[in-house]
Amino acid sequence: MSALPAPVNVHPVIKFGRWSLLIAGIIYGAANHSRFSRKEANLRAEEEKHRVAKEAKLAAEKEARAKQEIADLAALAGGKL
Repeated sequence: MSALPAPVNVHPVIKFGRWSLLIAGIIYGAANHSRFSRKEANLRAEEEKHRVAKEAKLAAEKEARAKQEIADLAALAGGKL
């Protein structure tokens, strides 16, 4: 096995640039995460407002279908329920 060569010293400007970009990326990611979290929370609140109306509409449609099914079954049976 051959010995590995000695590591090369990285210029301080390059080190500074790397760390600066890393920190900038973390800050950018945190800012976007915060922005998207607020946006998603607003969308969830809107959906919650509309959910109640949607559930009421679906319940009314289900009840109407059930009544229609009862009427169809009564017609098939030849009597009234």
